[in-house]
Order: sequence, then C-alpha cells, then structure tokens
Amino acid sequence: MALPKVGNLAPVFSLLNQDGVKVSLKDFKGKKNVVVYFYPKASTPGCTVQACGIRDSQKALAKIDTVVLGISPDPVKRLQNFIAKQSLNFDLLSDEGHTIADKYGAWGPKKFMGKEYDGILRSSFIVAKDGRLKHIMATVKTKTHHDDIIDWIKANL
Repeated sequence: MALPKVGNLAPVFSLLNQDGVKVSLKDFKGKKNVVVYFYPKASTPGCTVQACGIRDSQKALAKIDTVVLGISPDPVKRLQNFIAKQSLNFDLLSDEGHTIADKYGAWGPKKFMGKEYDGILRSSFIVAKDGRLKHIMATVKTKTHHDDIIDWIKANL
C-alpha cells in the first residue's frame, strides 16, 4: 500500500477507542497537532515499551499542543486491558479490519521467524493543526519513539 503524501490533508478516520467512544481525526483540527502511530499488537514487548514512552512524555507533548493516537487491529476489549495494565494516558483506537492502516500505508508484508504474512508496519504520521500530513516516520524505534516525535515537532511545527 502506498503512503499518503506529505503536504496533503491526512486521511480522515473515525474509530472506537478503548472505551468504545468514537474518536475522529477531525476532532483535533484547528486545536492540536496529532501523532497517529500504528503498532502491531497491544501488550506485546515492543508495543509496551513504545506506549509507556508516550505515556511518560504526556507533559512534554501537551507543551507542544500535541495528542497521540495509537492504532492497532486489536479489539476494543484488548485495548482496555492494555490501557489498564500500563496506566496509559492517551487513546488507543481499534482498526480491526485494518481499513485505516491501509489508508496510511501501514499494512503490508512482514517477516517473522521465517514466516511471511501481512500485518501492521510500525510507523507514525505527524499531522499539523491544519489537518495536513507534515511528516512520516516509516521506521520507528520503540525505545526512542516518544523523543523522536517530540524533537521533530519542536523543530518543525
């Protein structure tokens, strides 16, 4: 799947969060920068490290008018458990049919232990307050993701 074009309006979406409440990208237009990050599966080691880094960076993100939305193909119930277990303080969204991941080019071929399959390509998209896609992080390091997005936003938005 092709990535959306930087400079264009970000692909819009409305998905259910961990509480079953619909969250839409348009809810933040004109108010906040949005980091849309795609991760493979809640409560797995890499995804936990990544989510906890974001959790611990909420004050720094608030200072730069930025919210983070994590998207995975997990069902809402699994997201609730992940939020509770890790005391996460941002929304996780359920994209069970990977429709939004497809729109963002975050679904595609992967390899794990010699097996090939389609799944979430760990990636992040920075959307400015005007709703335009400003940056794509096609390669994400789980341990530094939070710092990488904060540094980019501070330098560019």
